[in-house]
Amino acid sequence: MSSLRWIAVLGLVLAVLSGSCAAQSSSAPLKVGLLPIIETLPVWVALQEGYFQAEGLTVEPVMFSSAMERDVALQARQIDGELNDLVSTALLDKDGPTVKVVRQTFKANPDLAMISLLVSPKSDIRSAADLKGKQIALSHNSVIEYVVDELLASNGIQPGDVEKTEVSKIPVRMEMLVQGQVAAAGMPEPLSTLAQKQGARVLLDDRKDGFGQSVWVFRQDVLKDRPDAAKRFLAAYEKAVAAINANPEKYRSLLADKANLPEPLKDSFTVPKMPTAGVPTPAEVDRVVKWMLDKGMLSRPLSYADLVDGGYLPSK
Repeated sequence: MSSLRWIAVLGLVLAVLSGSCAAQSSSAPLKVGLLPIIETLPVWVALQEGYFQAEGLTVEPVMFSSAMERDVALQARQIDGELNDLVSTALLDKDGPTVKVVRQTFKANPDLAMISLLVSPKSDIRSAADLKGKQIALSHNSVIEYVVDELLASNGIQPGDVEKTEVSKIPVRMEMLVQGQVAAAGMPEPLSTLAQKQGARVLLDDRKDGFGQSVWVFRQDVLKDRPDAAKRFLAAYEKAVAAINANPEKYRSLLADKANLPEPLKDSFTVPKMPTAGVPTPAEVDRVVKWMLDKGMLSRPLSYADLVDGGYLPSK
């Protein structure tokens, strides 16, 4: 066989192998990182109702006990995407393009806060001004600290006016608050509601201003190599959101199981209305980036285009 024919045959073999690898890549499971929180409900509904399967997509949820473990797995390419927040997303992208926000998954609204600043039942704090010089338990460099800082600033209190205490484990933080070991604490749902049942009082929350929000992110290489998988994921996700909003009580037990609702809340915690397809606004992203720059968490500004791409959302 001539050398030219060998080259032609080799080219054909490589083309077949390349096509086979591409097909395998496109049909591979989409691995998504989740925490046991309320915002993950649409994923579990989509799995339960077969919405991913109807889109020709296999989705493999990977559970993590902490955001740090989740982010490490994403950076190691063990998962393709994850439910995240804007602060953590910017940290993932601070050294170069890593992920893109493709959808907003939850946001504080008039009916339900995402993050609240609560005071101890043993505290005499009655207004934001009373927080000056007091100890606030939270997790540093997190979306909770961001929301707490924004709530304080909206009420004329600067971060330096309070004493921030790192308590990363939220159940421990709640217990310290209820026992009066700290004067106040930044808390997410549903533990904010549980703390209130144990006597803690909401001083400030983000229902009005909507500071708190969570988002879906995918690795940028996944979006480049498997854009259709991301689009099908979000199409199925949208069906799940519609199902939840149409009949929230149908999914109460699923929420209680997957979000690890505390026993006292399983029958009473409101199944939240989930936002329909959309992404954070430029103003919301710029506000988070500015806060991170001011704190030294970022060494350079990140633009809206650096962090967000709404082009994968299902068309209306």
